[in-house]
Amino acid sequence: MQKTVVLNVVGLSKSILHLLPSLSRHAAGHNLSVITPMLPAVTTPVQSTYLTGKWPSETGIVGNGWYDHAESEIKFWKQSNKLVQAKKIWEAAKEADAGFTASNMFWWYNMYSSVDYSATPRPNYLADGRKIPDCYTHPASLRDTLQQQLGQFPLFQFWGPGASIKSSQWIADASIETDRLHNPTLTLIYLPHLDYCLQKFGPDETLIKSECAAIDKVAMQLINYYQQQKVRIIVLSEYGITPVSNPIHINRILRNNDYIAIRKERGLELLDAGASKAFAVADHQVAHVYVEDKTLIAEIKSLLENTDGVARVLDKTEQINYHIDHERSGDLVAVAANNSWFTYYFWNNDELAPDYARCVDIHKKPGYDPAELFMTSKARAAYKLLKKKLGMRYVMDVIPLDASLVKGSHGSPFVTDAYKPVLITKDFSAAPEVPPTAVYDVIWQHLHS
Repeated sequence: MQKTVVLNVVGLSKSILHLLPSLSRHAAGHNLSVITPMLPAVTTPVQSTYLTGKWPSETGIVGNGWYDHAESEIKFWKQSNKLVQAKKIWEAAKEADAGFTASNMFWWYNMYSSVDYSATPRPNYLADGRKIPDCYTHPASLRDTLQQQLGQFPLFQFWGPGASIKSSQWIADASIETDRLHNPTLTLIYLPHLDYCLQKFGPDETLIKSECAAIDKVAMQLINYYQQQKVRIIVLSEYGITPVSNPIHINRILRNNDYIAIRKERGLELLDAGASKAFAVADHQVAHVYVEDKTLIAEIKSLLENTDGVARVLDKTEQINYHIDHERSGDLVAVAANNSWFTYYFWNNDELAPDYARCVDIHKKPGYDPAELFMTSKARAAYKLLKKKLGMRYVMDVIPLDASLVKGSHGSPFVTDAYKPVLITKDFSAAPEVPPTAVYDVIWQHLHS
């Protein structure tokens, strides 16, 4: 098989390619296609489709999170590869060639996978509540090798108000080191940096220009390295990020219509999914709405269809047309208009918001929260860090509850060409626009032709 690398430059689209001059020049000498956005156009479903050639209705990955009916819990950002219910490309490649090996550097569902080498974010959660930056690798010894060479994985620069180019740079360096050590046939590399600035600032070039230049440099470091190794290179993205100005508080709408059950504990409110008539799992511009009493589906669908900023509401039958019908998907799937997105907020009074709302806590929140990229006060954060250094108990509650801060989002498939994800290749001439399931075929052809 031909050695191949796939660089996933998250958030890259034609709308901003000119702000990455080196990558733009690289694209000019190659074949550039757009990828038809899928529903939902968010991280884990798209990656799962690229790596299996199957839709969410077949992979079961209907969002970055969903409602677990058996446990009556909303679960986000789980990591086991066993959640993906379809054969992955490296598994098919190993069947075709016993000498094939694969390295997955930070694409999601990367734990307990059948790849040969992998690395993914995985903090240490200590008994006293502290969260220590770390990563999980296979084999386990790879973590020690990488962190001895590159330093500790910069978890707090991977997500949260401190998110920066440092995490993408670490991933790039770790990918090169893994390649030098093990020479995998296929390498998958995740570069998340554009996700941060585009969600924070939208398409404002004055605010994102330097950030685009930073990821441009990292991407070209990888391209230059792999070109010297005569490796076939694919550059792609999962989605483009559109400007938004209208947050939709979908759970507040459901609450105010008496569908959501709320518990009050320690004077703060919690969403009780298992006791609710209906609730939404918000995920960027898509929200899965789970309805306990199926006779209520029609009236809830009508309520949401008449909500400003909601473009479509799909019942289970309509979901078939978008390949998202699965036991994990909501009874209804709401899609926001291009200038809108869904918050997970369910409280009506910020004083009653749960304690996790003001923290970076991707697992406790019953929905995605891009406000985690912002900080209420640097002085407050400094004070909290001082308490940490002094060995005192502290809660890093520095995340604002102001959804209007968010200027960019994704998830809807109904976007213009400028905001569609891209596919840049040299060794395979694709059509001007390809479906997301065809990315699997593109990778396969690079490996085999």
